[in-house]
Amino acid sequence: MKIGALAVATATQIETIRFYEREGLIATPGRSAGNFRLYDDSHVQRLVFIRRCRGSDMALDEIRTLLHFIDRPGADCGKVNQVLDDHIGHVAARIKELRALETELRNLRSRCQSTSPGQACAILQELNHPQAGQLAPLPASEIHTHVGAVRRRKVGTRA
Repeated sequence: MKIGALAVATATQIETIRFYEREGLIATPGRSAGNFRLYDDSHVQRLVFIRRCRGSDMALDEIRTLLHFIDRPGADCGKVNQVLDDHIGHVAARIKELRALETELRNLRSRCQSTSPGQACAILQELNHPQAGQLAPLPASEIHTHVGAVRRRKVGTRA
């Protein structure tokens, strides 16, 4: 099948398929006499696996590790458990960050009780001039996202 059919079969954009090829996550397909890429069921299965992992917010390096074990089914899968345990930790940290963000946003929302024209909006004032410690942006070193770390590896690429 051509790349368009693969894209439809896996609900994946063509550029994303090409990106995964460049990243080595899916094998480079053979070519037709007309030099079109020709994909088969193994590409469909692998791409569906990658999409499921991405849907679970796994980073490309995590997916690479899991694919390594798919390609070597007889290998000890202790590393697979470690990848999942680490990912669970990332998810738990992100949930904690999102809960803190929700609290901050609810506190910000509670500042405005008026919808009267002519009055300055307390929310906009706070966002424009935050008080010390309130809604201050975190330094990059304080942001805990495993996906960001992977994306910094190759600037200018998309997943």
